[in-house]
Amino acid sequence: MAYETRVLRRDIAAMRKNTAALENYTNAEHYRTAEPLVGTDRASARRSRLERFLKRSTDVVMSLGVLLLGFPFFLAIALLIKLTSKGPVFFKQERVGKDGEGFALFKFRTMRTDCDDSLHREFTRDFIQGRLPEPSLDASDCKVYKMTDDPRITAVGGLLRKTSLDELPQFINILKGEMTLVGPRPPLPYEYECYEAWARKRLKVRPGLTGLWQVSGRSTVSFKEMVDMDVYYIENWSLKLDFKIVLKTVPVMLAGTGGH
Repeated sequence: MAYETRVLRRDIAAMRKNTAALENYTNAEHYRTAEPLVGTDRASARRSRLERFLKRSTDVVMSLGVLLLGFPFFLAIALLIKLTSKGPVFFKQERVGKDGEGFALFKFRTMRTDCDDSLHREFTRDFIQGRLPEPSLDASDCKVYKMTDDPRITAVGGLLRKTSLDELPQFINILKGEMTLVGPRPPLPYEYECYEAWARKRLKVRPGLTGLWQVSGRSTVSFKEMVDMDVYYIENWSLKLDFKIVLKTVPVMLAGTGGH
């Protein structure tokens, strides 16, 4: 995993170098806001439509399968949440989706109710603007770009977050077409407000439940690296890449790699 992440970051660095050279000959603002090229001939257009249809079909089938077959597991998680903290089982949160459109994202509740989010707002602003002090280290001495001692998180919530099990209700969002199985993660509105034009390019597609960032370090990745990975995914998207990311997601969840 570590070797593949290094190779990916090397490829992204090369992509950014080529992009910088390209912008010397093109209008930079147009390039940053343009949709990724998917081919101009009719065969490429048909292939693109077919791939998008297959991607959406996969989303629907997977969502129905997880929600139906995983219902007993969902029930067990709900019971744990209810028995260990006061408040609802599910948590609905405003997120920013494709092209800046808002939607309500579903999660299992991992925090205490009526919490103050001012600390997280300040941390997020500093993280996006690259003004964080030296990142903290996790148990494996890896840098962590996330609040590791968030007082809002419950005991069960910490476990759910580390394994990303709190994200499972988002299969409802996928079924509704607000999200997709693989894609960039949807930011909070106050995170999106801090984005510059180059960072907003990561929202040119529907947000995903998992993605290249999640299987390449998660909280150990800086904001700039995260955006680079998302843009790399958008510009190199394929069903094969989606399949590889999904396969890597399961062991990352089970091991809790980069999760906090």
